[in-house]
Amino acid sequence: MDGCIFCKIISGEIKTDFIFEDKKFVVFKDINPQAKVHLLLVPKEHIGSINDIGAKDEKFLAGVFAVIKQVAEKLGFDKTGYRTVINTGKDAGQEVLHIHFHILSGRKFSWPPG
Repeated sequence: MDGCIFCKIISGEIKTDFIFEDKKFVVFKDINPQAKVHLLLVPKEHIGSINDIGAKDEKFLAGVFAVIKQVAEKLGFDKTGYRTVINTGKDAGQEVLHIHFHILSGRKFSWPPG
């Protein structure tokens, strides 16, 4: 998608070190971290938001959670805990209209979130 910063990162137009990459997803550090560990899992396919996911996307969603689990295990915060966040729409704080999943760890989190 033209102008999408995540699409530019995925294509290599914007250089970013990937923590994880496979055929469907990339994971990299958030540029505005809200915890000691703050990663973004981004699908390589441009999907605007969770509102654009349908019943046909069960395998996609299973893949998302498999990658999150794999990254948590690889980086060692699977035992201490982590939070995953999906912001959908402007009022929820979605700044980039390409679905992405925040993975946060390295501090205690409170509830409700901000």
